Amino acid sequence: MAESSLPIINISELDQVCLVVHDLNKSMEMLQKTFGIGPWDIMVNDASSMTDMTYYGRPARFGFKIARTRKKLGGIEIELIQSIEGDNIYADFLREHGEGVHHLGWYKVDSLESFDKVTRTMEKAGFPCIMSGRKPKVAFAYFDTTKVLNTMLEMLWKDTS
Repeated sequence: MAESSLPIINISELDQVCLVVHDLNKSMEMLQKTFGIGPWDIMVNDASSMTDMTYYGRPARFGFKIARTRKKLGGIEIELIQSIEGDNIYADFLREHGEGVHHLGWYKVDSLESFDKVTRTMEKAGFPCIMSGRKPKVAFAYFDTTKVLNTMLEMLWKDTS
């Protein structure tokens, strides 16, 4: 049987580069002073704001702080993440690699049904979902794409209605 020339999933545009850091405030300040990157919007995600949290396929409880640039740089959002509690892939990355680029993100999934379908497609193709969670009108999933990208890939669905 001939191999299909169609991609497993179709990513037409990447939207984000994320760095995992030890100290969100120090990293934001350094990036602003050194490269003029900022200003930032900050939020906290934890068990009080999220549901359906998973870590390597198992139910989980974790928390993290996020800082995102208000303006995109060449069409790309810069995101910083600091782990604040529980087992999660950000703390794992810091232990194994230190601070640095953690994942690339894309936001082109148009529905929660598409989100679930792409998750199943990625896992079937050998890219397991290693962490996920949901909030009202938002769902995120990280896939282990390190074998082909040398980094992870994040899918995020946002209800814009």
